[in-house]
Amino acid sequence: MKYVLVTGGVVSGLGKGVTASSIGVLLKACGLRVTSTKIDPYLNTDAGTMSPFEHGEVFVLDDGGEVDLDLGNYERFLDVKLTRDNNITTGKIYQSVIEKERRGDYLGKTVQVVPHITDAIQDWIERVARIPVDGKEGPADVCVIELGGTIGDIESMPFIEALGQFSYRVGPGNFCLIHVSLVPVLNVVGEQKTKPTQHSVRQLRGLGLTPNLLACRSTKELDDNVKSKLAQFCHVPLSNIVTLHDVPNIWHIPLLLKEQKAHEAILKALNLLSITKEPNLKEWTTRTKVYVDFHENVRIAMVGKYTGLSDAYLSVLKALLHAAVARNRKLIVDWVPAEDLEDVTSKQDPNAYKAAWGLLKGAYGVLVPGGFGDRGVQGKILAAKYARENNVPYLGICLGMQIAVIEFARSILGMGDTTSTEFDPEAKNPCVVFMPEGSKTHMGGTMRLGSRRTYFQVADCKSAKLYGNVSFVDERHRHRYEVNPDMISQLESAGLSFVGKDETGSRMEIVELPSHPFFIGVQFHPEFKSRPGKPSPLFSGLIAAACELDRTVMSPSHGHTKLTNGIQNGHSPILKSHQNGNGFKTTNGSLNGIYTNGNANGNGNGNGVHF
Repeated sequence: MKYVLVTGGVVSGLGKGVTASSIGVLLKACGLRVTSTKIDPYLNTDAGTMSPFEHGEVFVLDDGGEVDLDLGNYERFLDVKLTRDNNITTGKIYQSVIEKERRGDYLGKTVQVVPHITDAIQDWIERVARIPVDGKEGPADVCVIELGGTIGDIESMPFIEALGQFSYRVGPGNFCLIHVSLVPVLNVVGEQKTKPTQHSVRQLRGLGLTPNLLACRSTKELDDNVKSKLAQFCHVPLSNIVTLHDVPNIWHIPLLLKEQKAHEAILKALNLLSITKEPNLKEWTTRTKVYVDFHENVRIAMVGKYTGLSDAYLSVLKALLHAAVARNRKLIVDWVPAEDLEDVTSKQDPNAYKAAWGLLKGAYGVLVPGGFGDRGVQGKILAAKYARENNVPYLGICLGMQIAVIEFARSILGMGDTTSTEFDPEAKNPCVVFMPEGSKTHMGGTMRLGSRRTYFQVADCKSAKLYGNVSFVDERHRHRYEVNPDMISQLESAGLSFVGKDETGSRMEIVELPSHPFFIGVQFHPEFKSRPGKPSPLFSGLIAAACELDRTVMSPSHGHTKLTNGIQNGHSPILKSHQNGNGFKTTNGSLNGIYTNGNANGNGNGNGVHF
């Protein structure tokens, strides 16, 4: 087994996750089998109880693991299925060591950070690296490890020590360290400054780790004299210093690494140069370059409560992008804060209210993603109502499905007081209820999690057709509440159709409105299994329906004009462009290839940017 470690220096948010994933893509293109591990130094056992404002979205794996969003990045780039153990946290390590101590495994010994914690870290890395993740038998050839945080962080010290020991444990030729660092440009002098990277590498070497490659983040390519200075003072060969400069979108990063022959430097360090082939990235290159040439847009309104933070809906964004690319469309996401759609906002902030409704009504598809809590719920209900009544394509995910059911029950069945017990535990007539097997005392890891099977009840429904007319699908879940089984007959008699159910037949998984062009709600999270070149069927359906509506309302008979130089109906489709805030900045006025309206920004928490 070979290991590639990716660390970060100077500042957080340089894009270590993208770099690690891109290295994996490059090595896979060389004919190697690749797996990935993410180390998060926080004390939480997993990411499940973290607010999106703290760490972005919680990514869910097939085995129910609630993990850091970087693992979603790895899965999308490498097209693999990781396990919960591929995300190592300080909490997991200490928990495992303390459990051993209580069992008596260390009987008679004083349990300490060194060697017991550091040994546990090394053992965990070795064990997880051997778990097949690509559907084939046997372990992978290379494990790419990303160490979260920044070199010098106190919380990372046990992992740094463990990885220093690990490099000796696996021996020369089996370990390659890539250090991602910042080479800033001071506007005053306009010169690329190497000192931050020099200090970062010196600190790394002082902790027992020596980098084989330097991946330098900068706004533009490094000057030759800058690379020479870094090579001299950081003791890294000139050929092993690569520039990760700003690019149109982060799909370019594997290509950027290939152009600078980073794969040769890595393979040489791992003694694999003689047994690998030249990287074949033909399909990746085509997908990357063709997106730039798309001229037609598709506009989707994302109605949620974390719209100021794009990383909170990262997988949803990527799933939309994958589907839009497959449809040869540029994706424009209109971020609509759910609270701004509510009547109370019309009085408190009329401008925000008008802007939110303007974005919603200007989009050709509406998506209400998952979430927790009652903030913004009324706004989401209004968005679902608008989409239902105006034949606008609608996709509701998890809470978005429950919202659609609540709105239908209120509007069509006349049940004005119906709601979810999540929002009103004392509700007398709830159409969404707490699942009986859930825990009301413990929050972490107690939801209905991971891959579950959904059986189609109606063979010719839209969802079944999108999935290829199969009888069942396996999708990932993360929820505590479900549609009330006691209300199904009432809802279906009024026109809703629950076309997908679990194996018991009593838990609703997919709901459709047959009389609507595209109105689908799903209890699961289809975004987690979407891949570049393999978009989620439901997201493909939403984009296709939105494109159809786009063609209809943009036709001359409807009094609208087509896009001309990016201007539609007198206003630019890009009201405001944003930098993700935590990694590779795009240069085309978009958010990693996605054009955005509203106020979505990256979280700047050290997670990097994601595909």
